[in-house]
Amino acid sequence: MNKLFYPALFHKAEEGGYWVSFPDIPECLTQGDDMDDAYEMAVDALGLCITDDIKEGIELRKPSNPSEIEVDDDSIVVIVCFDLEAYQRKQSSRAVKKTLTIPEWLNEEALALNINFSQVLQKALINEIQSLK
Repeated sequence: MNKLFYPALFHKAEEGGYWVSFPDIPECLTQGDDMDDAYEMAVDALGLCITDDIKEGIELRKPSNPSEIEVDDDSIVVIVCFDLEAYQRKQSSRAVKKTLTIPEWLNEEALALNINFSQVLQKALINEIQSLK
């Protein structure tokens, strides 16, 4: 269930760019200055709606078959991919306190150089995780 695919209607906006609607999630609307911007905004809007539904205990809505969606002359159907796991990681930046032990000399050297322990640990953990994947 990590990646979800929902059809979206990209409508040409009179003032330029596109506005986006999701047939399966009527409250999910957004817009963008061009196709790339509109797509990025659509992913974000879809993420907000899906995570809100999850928080409220609402079952994920089943995506429509794109070939069954009615399209007018100023619209096109675009499949929007939403990676739930990646979105949750990105949005969940709540800090968690960890206690660790390092040699005293290393602590003194790092403090003398004004090294940010949390930042160094985060970078090292990210590098380690990426190397193990």
